[in-house]
Formats: sequence, structure tokens, C-alpha cells
Amino acid sequence: MKANIPKGMGGGPQNMNAMIRQAQKMQEDMAALQDELDAREYDISAGGGVVGVKINGKKEILSINIEPEIVDPDDIETLSDILVAAVNEAIKRVEDTNNAEMAKITGSVGLPGMF
Repeated sequence: MKANIPKGMGGGPQNMNAMIRQAQKMQEDMAALQDELDAREYDISAGGGVVGVKINGKKEILSINIEPEIVDPDDIETLSDILVAAVNEAIKRVEDTNNAEMAKITGSVGLPGMF
């Protein structure tokens, strides 16, 4: 049985080479963008600004700033909750930014496990 391939589909070695070049270009663009995203730094605040977290694109916490007024030895739980919220928001911001920037390159092509 003979396969019925529409014109322009398959197209031989020239189309295959063009697709390979396009994939290689996309891979190079993604690698360059990933390097740029890894180097970015984000400043996130929580608790009305009493806790600040600086994180980079690799999701490494660079610093945490705690305003003195939030430090209450009788209420460590509130400080802990605000720190957790700040760190989680920082990680989410990095992931959302990375995904949005990569989507500009990949378009609708799903690349699970790449990031």
C-alpha cells in the first residue's frame, strides 16, 4: 500500500535539512536565553514589605532582608509564615518568567522536562 502524503509534506532532504537547521537555531536561542534568565535577579517582598527576598534565575536565594518591626520573639510563627510566602513567591516569579520567555522562542512546541 502506498502512503498518500500531501504535497509539501516530507519534501525530501532539502526540507529535512531546513527543519534540522531550524531546530538547531531554536536550541541555540534557548541556550542563550537560559543563560540570560539564570543571570537575572528578582526582588520579591512579602508581609507588606517587611520581608524581602532576592533570588536569581537559577532559583538560588541570594539574600533575605527582614525589617526589625516584624521580629517578635513571642511570635516567630508569623515571621516564619511570611518568609515561606516570600520564598515561594520568588520561586514562582522565576518559573513564570522563565516559562513566558521560553514560550516566545518555542511557540506552541511543548518541550517537557527542558526547564
